Amino acid sequence: MKNYTITVNGNVYDVTVEEGTGSSSAPATAPKAAPKAAPAAPKAAPKAAGAGAVKVTASVPGRVFKIEANVGQTVKAGDNIVILEAMKMEIPVVAPQDGTIASIDVAAGDAVENGDTLATMN
Repeated sequence: MKNYTITVNGNVYDVTVEEGTGSSSAPATAPKAAPKAAPAAPKAAPKAAGAGAVKVTASVPGRVFKIEANVGQTVKAGDNIVILEAMKMEIPVVAPQDGTIASIDVAAGDAVENGDTLATMN
């Protein structure tokens, strides 16, 4: 048996071809194709960040579970700003430094990816 990877119209297939027994009267074996995982959907356009100079970003992909800070609120380094839920765990996203929340760029229930801007600070 021989394995090949074939691309047809942008779809990628792993194909296994069985070698014949050497008899010319045996019918040809059709390739068995199994599609690989579909290509990832294009990523949505990133949300516009607020006016703050310091971005607070997601450290893991997940869902916004809770917003703990409000725009205009003064926070200290280590204060919770957003709680993410990933793999059934609640993960706090904290202020990286003392400052004021300039914008909250997500809402509870939003899906976020690693590196997405959740909030900005001044």
